[in-house]
Amino acid sequence: MILSVGSSSPGGEASDMEKNVPADTPDSDCPFCGVAFESQIVETCGTVVAVEDATPVSEGHMLIVTRRHTEDIFSMTDEEKLDAMKMIGKLRRRALEIDPSITGFNVGANCGASAGQHVMHAHIHFIPRRDTESVKGVIRNKMAY
Repeated sequence: MILSVGSSSPGGEASDMEKNVPADTPDSDCPFCGVAFESQIVETCGTVVAVEDATPVSEGHMLIVTRRHTEDIFSMTDEEKLDAMKMIGKLRRRALEIDPSITGFNVGANCGASAGQHVMHAHIHFIPRRDTESVKGVIRNKMAY
């Protein structure tokens, strides 16, 4: 089922109401869809959840994942983006309370295979950083920079 309603917004960019927003349809091949994934959730915020990254680049590396299966951050709804930003704030507060050695964060998304996206389900990396760490290694197979 595809929803598509609304009119053009100023600036020519489609609003969420105009985009073809698929109904919640899990992808059976997606590691972020399904019952097994639910047991990995450590935090929730509306339309998104947080899980520990299976291959962290630093201690506390989390993924913010949409509950709805959608390809990347460009296909997220405004509500999903807002919930993701709220989740980033929650994770930041919690990380700083737990670990005073954290002095910074990497927050970002890889969109498309050529950009290092391995799971084609929208997710945002939340990576706490410490002064003792190098920022190299954010994209594992692109570490020679």
